[in-house]
Amino acid sequence: MNSALIQKYNVPGPRYTSYPTVPFWDKEGIAQTDWEQTVIRAFNESNDSEGISLYIHLPYCESMCTFCACHKHITKRHEVEDPYISTVLKEWNLYVDLLPERPRIKEIHLGGGTPTFFSPANLKELINGIFKTADRCEEYEFSFEGHPNNTTKEHLQALYEVGFRRCSFGIQDYDPIVQKAVNRVQSFEAVKTVTETARAIGYTSVSHDLIFGLPFQHDSSIRDTIAKTIELMPDRIAYYSYAHVPWIKGVGQRGFDENDLPKDDEKRHLYELGKQLFFDNGYVEIGMDHFALPSDSLYKAMKSKKLHRNFMGYSAGKTKLMIGLGASSISDSWYSFAQNEKNIVDYTNVVNEGRIPIFRGHLLTQTDLIVRQHILNLMCQLETSWKNPSHYFDNLEDSLARLKEMESDGLLTLGEKSIKVSEEGRMYIRNVCMALDRRLIDNKPETRIFSMTV
Repeated sequence: MNSALIQKYNVPGPRYTSYPTVPFWDKEGIAQTDWEQTVIRAFNESNDSEGISLYIHLPYCESMCTFCACHKHITKRHEVEDPYISTVLKEWNLYVDLLPERPRIKEIHLGGGTPTFFSPANLKELINGIFKTADRCEEYEFSFEGHPNNTTKEHLQALYEVGFRRCSFGIQDYDPIVQKAVNRVQSFEAVKTVTETARAIGYTSVSHDLIFGLPFQHDSSIRDTIAKTIELMPDRIAYYSYAHVPWIKGVGQRGFDENDLPKDDEKRHLYELGKQLFFDNGYVEIGMDHFALPSDSLYKAMKSKKLHRNFMGYSAGKTKLMIGLGASSISDSWYSFAQNEKNIVDYTNVVNEGRIPIFRGHLLTQTDLIVRQHILNLMCQLETSWKNPSHYFDNLEDSLARLKEMESDGLLTLGEKSIKVSEEGRMYIRNVCMALDRRLIDNKPETRIFSMTV
């Protein structure tokens, strides 16, 4: 690691699961008619060829994890399950009524919250309800996020029966001191059981999510966490940087003192240590903060240059239309974004009124679309070009000038009409994308709204 470069480039910046990023969406939002028109446009351009994706947000958790920045609702009252599933299916049918023909679904991802808060029967009801009015693509990938403490064999079997073959378990860290600080206590035995059960049932890809930069983490605790992870050899590992944004998420991330967090060089050391341990055990780095075994579809997508990135993170497949269902879900029609009502009561009321429950969004301009593709290329392939004149955008020269210093630091190479990020520059990929982010450059926020890039 180069400490000077870390100090230089460790600044607040977006994670680029979208472009424009949410804080720079048009303040006026998006008209319902514009959203619906772009959904139909994307559907017509892709349903017959690639199909569509669904992200379904299941927001309930029984306890608060203090590292979490997701939209969630904490409750132990499981009677909320039935009405919520009913509302999600009503929302789906609003989209089905909008679409010109029966949709073909390539991807489904259940996120949260904690999807396995819901009973196996309700999860099956949800998926079977979706396919009353839709078909599966010939090649499809369905995945869900599970909590190791409450994902049962029955959950795994029920979702397997409706087509799920990939599951992701939030581990974060095995150190009991760290677990207590972030209120996410789970044993290695619980993770081992759920991982082995998933494989015995027939799941072809099991992913473990780990986080570096959590309070009280240090060299030996990371080594122990990764040693335990390697013992189970998940097909994918997401090794996320902890995003400390208490000014956005409030009390949840105030559960520990900021002085307990590893800082700058120390935090980056934890990542580099983890990365080397993954490499030593046969994993390959995918984009930013993801690792996969060569047998996994994420690695194969990277090698074939079909890797995609959206609000769910990295994906082995791309669809032009991703419909988000559930409270707070974000949808992507490629030409526009729309986010659902965050409050569950508001979300339910709007759906019951017979309206798609969006409360904000963004209609992309032509420049947005070009910049979006460049940032997507960089995040997925570590390179981009504008050899095709249609890939050029106004103020590109200014963006390239902003990258000159990074080139001098050995983080990338500027070709005549291209950018290629070096291996050392991979850890600064968010900084590279920021130089192309015209909305960030032209509307620099006066207050801090993003987590640190390194």
